[in-house]
Amino acid sequence: CKGGWHFLVPWIFMAELRHPLRQLDAITHSPDQWRRIIFVSLATVTVVGMVSLPPVWNQINPPFICKKSGIYLRCPPVSEPFSLWENPYAATTSWKPCAERREYGFLPPPAENETNGYLAVHAEGGLNQQRIAICNAVGVAKIMNVTLIIPLMKQDQIWKDQTRFEDIFNVDHFINYLKDDVRIVRDIPSWLPDKGELYTSIKRTVKNIPKYASAQFYLDNVLPRIKEKRVMALKPFVDRLGYDNVPPEINRLRCRVNYHALKFLPEIEEMATILEARMRNHSGIKHPYMALHLRFEKGMVGLSFCDFVGNREEKAMMASYRKKEWPRRYKNGSHVWHQALQKRKEGRCPLEPGEVALILMAMGYPKETQIYVASGKVYGGDKRMAPLRNMFPNLVTKEELTSKEELRPFRKHVTSLAALDFLVCLKSDVFVMTHGGNFAKLIMGARRYMGHRLKSIKPNKGLMAKSLGDPSLGWPAFIEDVIVTHEGKTGLPEPTFPGYDIYENPLSHCMCRA
Repeated sequence: CKGGWHFLVPWIFMAELRHPLRQLDAITHSPDQWRRIIFVSLATVTVVGMVSLPPVWNQINPPFICKKSGIYLRCPPVSEPFSLWENPYAATTSWKPCAERREYGFLPPPAENETNGYLAVHAEGGLNQQRIAICNAVGVAKIMNVTLIIPLMKQDQIWKDQTRFEDIFNVDHFINYLKDDVRIVRDIPSWLPDKGELYTSIKRTVKNIPKYASAQFYLDNVLPRIKEKRVMALKPFVDRLGYDNVPPEINRLRCRVNYHALKFLPEIEEMATILEARMRNHSGIKHPYMALHLRFEKGMVGLSFCDFVGNREEKAMMASYRKKEWPRRYKNGSHVWHQALQKRKEGRCPLEPGEVALILMAMGYPKETQIYVASGKVYGGDKRMAPLRNMFPNLVTKEELTSKEELRPFRKHVTSLAALDFLVCLKSDVFVMTHGGNFAKLIMGARRYMGHRLKSIKPNKGLMAKSLGDPSLGWPAFIEDVIVTHEGKTGLPEPTFPGYDIYENPLSHCMCRA
C-alpha cells in the first residue's frame, strides 16, 4: 500500500545492529550512547508511524459514505438490524462537523478605519429563504473585506410579515460569534446623510447580480462601487452566491453562520423544547416521533401547475386562481393539462396527503406513529387530509399541542411560528419532506451536520408517481418499490456533488473525517 515502505525502517535498523561489526561497536558504546540510539530509534518509529498509519487506517477502515448508482444510492453494508427510527450507528462514526475550523492564513476582519466599505442586503422571502440570504451575505462580506450591516428582513408579498432581524434571531450572539470572521454592525453608519436612501436610491443599490455568482464577480463588479460610495445595498439577494466558484473557506464560513451563529431568540428555543417534550409524551408514554413537512397549501398547489384529484368546481376555481396569480404562465390554460402530466412524471409535483400516507405505510411505519405536521392551511381542508388521518390518526400541529395563550406571543410575527416548526422538525427522530423548498433542505442539511443519526426521508416523487399511477400494481409490489427506491435515502453520508446545495448536504465542505 502507499507509504508501506515506512514500516521497513525499524527492521533495517535492527538488521544493521545484527551485523557482526555493528554488534562489536554496540558492545563498546557507553550508556549515554545507548540511550541516544534508543531515543533516535523510537523517534524514527514514531514519526514513520504517524506518516504511514493514516493511509493504512483509511484502507482498513474506509469512511462510511453512500455513492450514486444511476437513480439509486448505494451504501456500505452494516451488521446492525434495520430501524424505522434511526440510521445505523456505523453511519455516524465516520464524519464530524468541522465548520468551526478556520484554515491557516484566514485573515481576521478589518478594523473600522481599514474596511473597504459597508454592505447592506435585502433578505427577501420567508424565514428560511432569509436565513440562506444572511449566510450568503456574510460570505460576500468576507470575500470583499467589507463591514456587514445587519441584514434587512424584507416583507414578503406571500408571508405579509414585517419582521426585523432582532425579532427572530439573537443579534448579540450573531455578531460576537462571527467577530473573528467578518465585522458586523447593527445599523447604517451615522455619517451617511440620509439613511433611508440606502434601500431606496438607485445610486446606492447594486442590482442584476446573477444567480450563483462567483467570488470573482463580486471583486470585479461590486467591490469597486462599494469603495466609491462607501456604503452599498444588494437587491435582490436570493441565491446570489455560488458553491463551486468560491474559495472552500467561504463555504465553510457559510456553514459556520448557518449552524453556529444564527440562533433563534431564547423564548423561541424554549417554546420549541416544550413542544418537543409534548410530542414525545403525547400519549402518556415516552416514544419517538416523526415530523412531516406537508407542502400542500393553496399557493403551493397553484404555483406547481400540477393536476390533482378534485371535482369540476374545484378544478375551475383552481384554474381561475392560477390565471389571476400567474397570468403569463397560465396563458389560456390549454397547455396546463399536458404540462401537469409531464411534471408529475418528472417528480415535480407536491405529494398529496393520501400519497404520503401510502408511502409511510409501505415503509413500515405503524398506525400508532406520532406525527407532528408542519404545514400551512392544507388545500382541500379536512376532506383532503382524511386519507392521511385515517391511516395515521395521531397527527398533531403546534396549535393542538399548545393553548392560545402560549402561542399568543409568537403570533406577532409569522416567522416566529415558522421558527417553532423548524426547531420541532429539526429535533424529531424522523423527518419527512413532501416537496422541495428552503425549509426542508435546511432541516435535512442541519440533521446531516448533527451526525447523520437522525433519519431524513426525501421521497423520490418521480418513481413514486409511476408506482402510484400503475393500476395493476398490487400492495406487496408497491411496498417493494418503496423500500428499494428509498434504500439509503434517509440522510446518510453522501458526497456534496458539484453544484449541489451545501445547505441540504454540507458533508464535503463542512464536515471532516472523524
